[in-house]
Amino acid sequence: MKKKYNLAFLFLALFLFAQNGFSQTELSKNEYGSLIQNWLQKNKGDYNLTQNDISDLQVSSAFFSKKSKINHIYVNQAYQGVPIFNAVSSVSVKDNRVFYFANAFQSNIAAKINTITPTISAQEAIASAASEYNLGALGNVSELDSKNNEYTFSKGSISNSDIPVKLVYQLTDEGELKLAWDLSINTLSGENWYSVRVDATNGEVINMNDWVISCNFGESGHTDHTGHSKTSNAFSLFKSESSLLVDGSQYNVFALPTESPNHGPIQLVSEPANPSASPYGWHDTNGVSGAEFTFTRGNNVWAQEDVDGNDGIGASPSGGASLNFNFPLNLNQEPIGYQDVSTTNLFYINNMMHDIWHVYGFDEASGNFQQNNYGNGGVGNDHVIAQSQDGSGVNNANFATPPEGNSPRMQMYLWQPASLGTPLTINSGGTLIGSVTAAVPSTGAGADGPGNITGPSATPVTANLALVNDNSAAPTEGCNPLTNGGTVAGKIAVVLRGNCNFTQKIQNAQDAGAVGVIVVNHNNPTNDPNYVPYVNMYGVTNPVFTIPSIFVNNADGMQLINALQNGDVINGTIVESPVYFKDGSLDNSIVSHEYGHGISSRLTGGSFNANCLNNREQMGEGWSDWFALMLTMKASDLPETGRGIATYSNSQGVNGPGIRPAKYSTDLAINDYTYEDTNDNTQLGVDGQGNPVNWNDITHNIGFIWGTILWDLSWKYIEKYGYDPDLFNGTGGNNKAMQLVIDGLKLQPCGVGFVDGRDALLAADIATTGGEDQCLIWEVFAARGVGVNASQGSPFNINDQVADFTMPADTDPSLANCTTLSVDEFNTKSAFSIHPNPANNVIYISTKKNLGDVNINLIDINGRVVLSKKATLLNEAELNISTLQSGMYILNVTGNNVNINTKIIKN
Repeated sequence: MKKKYNLAFLFLALFLFAQNGFSQTELSKNEYGSLIQNWLQKNKGDYNLTQNDISDLQVSSAFFSKKSKINHIYVNQAYQGVPIFNAVSSVSVKDNRVFYFANAFQSNIAAKINTITPTISAQEAIASAASEYNLGALGNVSELDSKNNEYTFSKGSISNSDIPVKLVYQLTDEGELKLAWDLSINTLSGENWYSVRVDATNGEVINMNDWVISCNFGESGHTDHTGHSKTSNAFSLFKSESSLLVDGSQYNVFALPTESPNHGPIQLVSEPANPSASPYGWHDTNGVSGAEFTFTRGNNVWAQEDVDGNDGIGASPSGGASLNFNFPLNLNQEPIGYQDVSTTNLFYINNMMHDIWHVYGFDEASGNFQQNNYGNGGVGNDHVIAQSQDGSGVNNANFATPPEGNSPRMQMYLWQPASLGTPLTINSGGTLIGSVTAAVPSTGAGADGPGNITGPSATPVTANLALVNDNSAAPTEGCNPLTNGGTVAGKIAVVLRGNCNFTQKIQNAQDAGAVGVIVVNHNNPTNDPNYVPYVNMYGVTNPVFTIPSIFVNNADGMQLINALQNGDVINGTIVESPVYFKDGSLDNSIVSHEYGHGISSRLTGGSFNANCLNNREQMGEGWSDWFALMLTMKASDLPETGRGIATYSNSQGVNGPGIRPAKYSTDLAINDYTYEDTNDNTQLGVDGQGNPVNWNDITHNIGFIWGTILWDLSWKYIEKYGYDPDLFNGTGGNNKAMQLVIDGLKLQPCGVGFVDGRDALLAADIATTGGEDQCLIWEVFAARGVGVNASQGSPFNINDQVADFTMPADTDPSLANCTTLSVDEFNTKSAFSIHPNPANNVIYISTKKNLGDVNINLIDINGRVVLSKKATLLNEAELNISTLQSGMYILNVTGNNVNINTKIIKN
């Protein structure tokens, strides 16, 4: 039941400029403006930019990153003071020089501008957008504030929040820069938060991005590794600093790294808040010791149920003055029965995502989600609104990320079970034994109404089956009093769905003495696309039914009817076999995935631009999967073992296939997808259950390939540096990979693609380590097709990517740390050659001197020997690699006089 609060107080502290987004300033007014302008002037030719292209630049946001010691400045290209939408380049200044430039500027903009004067008003643009998306009458939409070409309008009858509007130029597919009104509408249904560009000359909607990212989850013998020297059996979240507040809080949750109820038991955790990220605990908002809230609300998140699905303020479980959220959990019931646990777990994971990634740099200055930023930069007033058991949908989850200063919203849904159980078992009847329960789903719920039995009874009802007859034109539909009561009495009546209410059929069977009813669905002769194989039977009767009733699909039911008409004796049992909905709020992989969308959206292109991940090749789903995988990684995990996503909610086991085209694994036999596969906009293989995966939602499959690369990269770091279970203070390879990815997100430009993302990670490594892991990063990306010559093409075209599996040349100075050879090794290698390389079928190993008997091994990126042979290397030996997967390998040649490792690329 909803608590009837007024929503207005939620937004009292929001500033108008936060609704409009950050008020952009001229580049010249930034402390590094002159430095950046001079650098662009000197290097503009390298990016095909003219003087006019860089003469009008605005800073959309800027902050300093403590980890990398980089000043991040996000520069928006403009024309005569009007910004070009998403033409936001990332400029990184380190040690008072331009360290890295990620270009998103348009070239030759003066020739692409259509006009400088709007012919429709900002309010007319709102009306056009409302009409385009069927939002209904505007209501009282009035101007609240204006400055230059930026306005704020009231929400009227179409939006949950005030409507910001400003002039921009929108790039079209034809390469034209059209003057447009940029506005956002947070729809009343909560299903969409439209960010729209409306042509300022004719009112046509020319571009839209939905800030609500719906993830569509429901559409679908090892040896130890010696490199894991830092592993531990315990997962550690120790606080190394003194907390400003010991609040006594405790939460009964699926504590990280436990992924879900399938992966481990619920447990009580005490005072889990990190003192650096949440110095006053999880229930504070004023920065003074003492919790402001004793329920699941605080500075980082407000978790509440939304069973009604109306985005109102829902109930939040209370921990009382002691903040004791130790609620019992019994999963053998519908989720409404453990709602307090659900909301508490949602609160816990949101706070853990906040605290963990704060340590790696998703902090106040960079645009994280906090009500009070405690004086650490950024705007604040944007804690997460997280909704458990949301009633507006099923089998899904979503996250809406508006610009900084506006609260994001997370919606977690319930998930339908994979089957409806086995309420009907055929005990005897020849070939029909057990057949009805074999089809999944085969049955729907029984007659439902006040006092009625819903589905089968808890006590088994076993009897022979009898087909009803009411002596009408459709005798087996049982719409009239039965004329074969003597046959039906004491039996389970079988009735065909037809031209009367379910309750009437069941009542007629009960009146004839039946002990149970099976209603058989009609078939689908017209191939109606809305036809379903089973339904729930609802109805109210007085007096109530005293016998159980179930519904079976046509295929199974007609077997029963045909057999009964042939005179077969069939015995069956109807018994309650409950299978309950799953709760997405208990699936930590989904909750962390959704929160991850907020991280990637806020860090790409700056926190005041929520639209940088709206191009076709953007990798948001991949980052989110990776966030989920990293927080649920355990010390016992191995890189080759596949990991699924959302396996609990999808009613799969611990090792379930998940909902991606393949499991996340470094083993190419399990996951062999590469950058080449991003060009397939029709189908990307099959999912973990063997079903074709259509590219109707391309971003999920694009993201899966990016997530695969990040997963490979993380394991290469762990192989080199070991695994550390302490996610806050650890120094393992997993910690280093987490730091690298956060730093890379900050460096990349608006409209990022795979090559941009790769280059940002390489730059992040140089910024933090001086380039110690350049070779490692290149090897991973080259192995998956994002090598030195890879091309991402146009950000608006999903069919023009070019994969490449080659490493940079050995002379590339960035690879200086890849290999260190002794003098003898260097001299041997100089007399040693491999050709061709890259190769398709056979490689030839040649030498200018007799190296004698050698062992030749070919090793894949996981460290496994995939080919091996002995040879006498006098002049030349050959190795057939035709059966290997494409990618990078290490050729190892060892003997009495040689020990050489060199890279091999298989095309």
